[in-house]
Amino acid sequence: MAEIHREFVGLPSPLVGRAGAGGHPCQGVYHRPAGERPRTAFIATHYNVDFSEHYLAEYLAERGYGFLGWNTRFRGNEAYFLLDHALVEIGVGVRWLREQAGAERVVLLGNSGGGSLMAAYQSQAVKPNVTPVPGMRPLEQAYGLPSGDLFVALAAHAGRPEVLTTWMDPSVTDETDPLSVDPGLDPFDPRHGPPYDADFQHRYRTAQRARNDRITDWALTELEALRGGRARDRLFAVPRTWADLRMIDPAIEPSDRRPNWCYQGEPAKANYGVFGIADSCTLRTWLSMWSLRTSQCTAAPHLARITVPSLVVHATADTCVYGSDARTLYDALAAPDKSLEFVKADHYLQDPPTARPRAADLVAGWLADRT
Repeated sequence: MAEIHREFVGLPSPLVGRAGAGGHPCQGVYHRPAGERPRTAFIATHYNVDFSEHYLAEYLAERGYGFLGWNTRFRGNEAYFLLDHALVEIGVGVRWLREQAGAERVVLLGNSGGGSLMAAYQSQAVKPNVTPVPGMRPLEQAYGLPSGDLFVALAAHAGRPEVLTTWMDPSVTDETDPLSVDPGLDPFDPRHGPPYDADFQHRYRTAQRARNDRITDWALTELEALRGGRARDRLFAVPRTWADLRMIDPAIEPSDRRPNWCYQGEPAKANYGVFGIADSCTLRTWLSMWSLRTSQCTAAPHLARITVPSLVVHATADTCVYGSDARTLYDALAAPDKSLEFVKADHYLQDPPTARPRAADLVAGWLADRT
């Protein structure tokens, strides 16, 4: 086992000041082999999850690479997320790798939700296209971002608006009442399944998109109503977001996943719990990250601007990200040199215990062929 050197990296943001308690807006941990300055380094960032001690960091450092687990100021603060701001702060980490860590090649690692985020970063770096949400000014710092040299999507889904919509419960009839339900769309009513027939699946998916659109309509109306007043934005809750039919019925898109399970346990219980994606949002965060109509956190348009060598790795026992997600990402990539690989493991590659080193070998082997 190689000795791993870990370095805390705390850096200013071009957009906001240092916290009163002393914390830098941009923070992470750089892993590298002790006594070495790797020529190739990874950077991994998520919309919300703290990636500073990412599970692949040590494994890739043992294989001779640098790895910066990087956080923007939105780590643990997803309710206030703004895409253009996050991209600027990812750029802080990429510049540090090139200018301070001595990396000659930077690999953008998009893990889980970070797949669409890192795709958006590369897309903005090569051809600026991300615009601010209503009421926000364009950021001059979002232009001239340093691009990555390679791109890896690992256990990644098709984007934040897509994943929320396919997971959300469309039987909600009143967004202010988390117990409201349309019996004709209730996924947990045994009269509908599982198994779910094709007609119910079609009605369900159509109703999911309609629910997303209703929230977008409401958010835009609310923003307009706030114009000229004392408040510029407001918080609201989004209940019941653990209800993808695939979580419940393993016959829909079969895989190695555990049936009737999601990241929060049994879907019927998780769906009525208090923990879920998009559970708390501002109006602008909804429009920036979750809305099918207005969000720029959809991976496909950004992947169409990525031409660097790219690798998509799918975990076949993932309970909430599916093979269709991996194929969507792979097909959307514009890279002439692209690969799609599979590992039999859960979402975070915790099971089986060999999954993480095997994934690190896979990624390192792919990278070694592109030196």
